[in-house]
Order: sequence, then C-alpha cells, then structure tokens
Amino acid sequence: MEFYIKTNRIFTPLRQYVWLFIFLVAVGGLWYPKLGLLMIPIMLTLMILGMLKGKYWCGNICPHGSFFDGIIMPVSRNISLPAWLKHKVTIFLMFAWFMYMLGSRLAKVISLWGTTPFIDKLGYIFVTNYLVVTILGTILALTIAPRAWCRICPMGTMQILFYKLGNLLKINHKTDAKVTIANKDMCHICGKCARVCPMQLTPYLEFNDDNQLDNNHCIKCQTCVKNCPAGILSLKPREEALFIKETMTAKINTKPAEITAQITDIKELNKDTREYTFKLLNPTTISFQAGQFILVKIQDYPVMYRAYSISYYHKGILKIIVKKVPKGYGTGIIFNKFQVGDKVLLRGPMGEAMVLKNPAAQKLLFVAGGIGITPFLAMVEEALAKGADHIKLIHGVRNKNELIYKSYFDELTRNYAHFEYIPVVSDDDKEWKGKKGLVTDIMRELDLNEYKIYMCGSPAMIEAGLNLLSEAGIEKENIYYETA
Repeated sequence: MEFYIKTNRIFTPLRQYVWLFIFLVAVGGLWYPKLGLLMIPIMLTLMILGMLKGKYWCGNICPHGSFFDGIIMPVSRNISLPAWLKHKVTIFLMFAWFMYMLGSRLAKVISLWGTTPFIDKLGYIFVTNYLVVTILGTILALTIAPRAWCRICPMGTMQILFYKLGNLLKINHKTDAKVTIANKDMCHICGKCARVCPMQLTPYLEFNDDNQLDNNHCIKCQTCVKNCPAGILSLKPREEALFIKETMTAKINTKPAEITAQITDIKELNKDTREYTFKLLNPTTISFQAGQFILVKIQDYPVMYRAYSISYYHKGILKIIVKKVPKGYGTGIIFNKFQVGDKVLLRGPMGEAMVLKNPAAQKLLFVAGGIGITPFLAMVEEALAKGADHIKLIHGVRNKNELIYKSYFDELTRNYAHFEYIPVVSDDDKEWKGKKGLVTDIMRELDLNEYKIYMCGSPAMIEAGLNLLSEAGIEKENIYYETA
C-alpha cells in the first residue's frame, strides 16, 4: 500500500504551461546564450516574493515545479524522501556549492566587462546552471518523488532566507498566506493533506496555536486545500486565520469524544464490503444524531484515522460499513489487520451536514450512491420514528450485488406505507428487473417540490445531483449532502 498519492497539483494555466520555459532557457540557451539573462529578473523576483510570501514561487510559478508535477509525476516512483535529502546539512551544502559555482564563474566573466563576448558569457553561466538543475531535478523526480529536488533547491533555500528576513523586518505579516485549518476539532486526522503534499509535510500534525501551518518548506501550492475531505483548509494570512478560528470556535460547541471500543463482530456484506460492530468501553455511551460519522484510528505513526458514517447506534453498540478501495491505504489496513476482539480508538461522533433538520411532518428524499447508503440506515429509522410525512430513498449502484441492504429496505417498504425504496442499477444487467440508469434519472422523474433532499455518494454523483436540483429550481436551504 503506497502512502503518497499522485494527484493533480496544477490549478492554474500558468502552472500548466510554465514548464516550457525550461526548454527555452536550458536548451535554447545552448545556441543563444543571451536567453540565460532571463534568469536575473527571475532570481530577483523570487527573492522579493520569498521575503513577502515564503516559498510561494516554488508552488505557483516555478517552471521546474510545473515540469515535475505535470510531466514527471505520472512516471515518478513517488516514494518517501530519504532522511539525508531533508537534512539541514544536505540543504546547506547544496546551497553553498551552488553559490560557490555561480560566484566563481561570475568572477571570471566580470573581467570581460565592456567587451563583446561579455553578455553571451554571462548568459551562458545561467544557462548551464539551469540545465544542471533540470538534469539533477529530473533524476530525483523519477527515482524518488516529483518534488525531491525542491527540498534541496538553492533557490528554495534562498527564498527561505529572504522569508526570515521579511519576518525580522515585519513586512510580510499581511502578505504571508499560510495553510489554515478552520477548526482543529473538525479535522478527520486522515492524513490526506500529508499524502498529497508535494514536499511530504504533515500539515494535520503541525498546525500552530493560530491554526496555521508554520513550516518554511511549505510551497503554498494549495494541493492539501483542494484535497481535504473535510473542506476545512484554506490559504490565509494570519489576521484572517485568527478571525476564522474565532468564528468557528463559536460555532463548535462540543469537542469530539475520544472513545475506546472493542470490535465484537465483522460481517461480510459482499466480496469487498464489511460491517464492523463496536462495543464502547470508555465512555460506554455517546451522544449520537443520525447522519453523523465516526473516526476510526488505523495507525499510530503517523497517527491516522478514517471517517465512516455511523449506520447504527444503540446503548453503546455502534456499527459502520467499510467498502474496500482498490490499493486503498486505510481500507487495506482495516481489512487486513482489524480482528474481532481488537480494541480500537474512535473519535466523534462528528458532522452536521447530514443530520436531519426537523424530520417530523416533512417530505424527505434520500439519495445514495454506492456505499453512500450507510448514513441512511440510521436516518431512515429516525425519520420513520419521528413521523415524517413521506420518505423516498433512491440507492444507485453499478450492479445488483452492491445493494447490500435491499432486503432490509424492502421490508420497511412493506411495513410503512409512507416509505418508498427505489434501487437503481447502472450496469446493463439482464437479470435485474428494477430501475436502470443513474440516481439523477430517477430524481428527474420526481416532483421534488416541498422535499428536503439529502445526498451521499461520490463527488461526481453529488455534482450531478446538485446540477439537476439547481435546474429544477430547488432552493439551496432544502439540499444537504456529503461525499462518501
């Protein structure tokens, strides 16, 4: 199971195409050395940016960063950076070597000042340096990780030095945007931010008292922001971070409970889906609302949890459903290591997005995609108990074998006239006699006026559902959702 994830790091047109500059200077400069002079304003720019914004250049403008992330990453090994590559001694030696080489060569060329060859000779120094960086960086990107070179890059070190100068002069407090977490208690502790970080940092373990990532190696690329499952990360200067912290602290009334539990049963629902039953040991009870999720600890170092919707809770007995993801890091650990009798640390319950809002005397539409059916087990039970007027549950899957609770919901349909279960299969299965297509096909057939709509499924399903509801004129205050 690979820890680091290859994911999109290109979020702007500049970052998508700026790698072409490498070939302009490092290759074109071999025939036209004056192109190397372009490096002089670039170096001045990254010094100024470094003073004001830290390693912002590296994550948003650097041609090499664009090349490593956009071109090399698909074929990179993408493994952990070796300790020697991250060591301060290595970084210092690389910086010292680079500055010595650059300085000594400039000293030789300066003697040609005023002569015709001077400009070409000066440009050629920068061309060859840029070419060396390209070759070394590409080798490290292929054999270790896309941004391996960036940990020892002399230009990155220079930005850090100028950033510290900016801190000393107190001129970057308003311009220095850092990765900011809205509220630490909302963090899933899943480590996704660490697994996608180009610099292999661990943001979720490093936030300071201002809820900011205070790590000089952060390149402000926003990859962690875009990939946070909880959607609670942003890039903000300190003043805005403090405002967010204060605002969110006022909204979050309770901290998630730390729970010791024991696995009492593991039930195979199909070939890649299991139901895990936990008995709470300390505390023995929790405050739970249908639609909430729980965090399950999967490893100690680095500490890491996985979030799962609670499908059932009653008198200290809690159930979750886990679908094994191909090559999934977390589900691989759970499926391979969790056994009946094991003691497991839980954290929660958490989440308000799917909690029913006054279900009594309401029309409710529940839309589930695949394993997104999990929270609706408890939500349907609560809605029925509290007397909702009418409840429809649409469950979309690829094939009929994924309808893991069909018999349960079929029985509810027989017992409650105001509950309707609509399973839908997208594969062309001739044996399936029910609805075929996507959940949005079924939604399109319904009169959704006066319904409160709750959706849980893949990001693609959620996006399609939101687009359909928007076209249908459904008010946003009647729509609730989260991704599975």
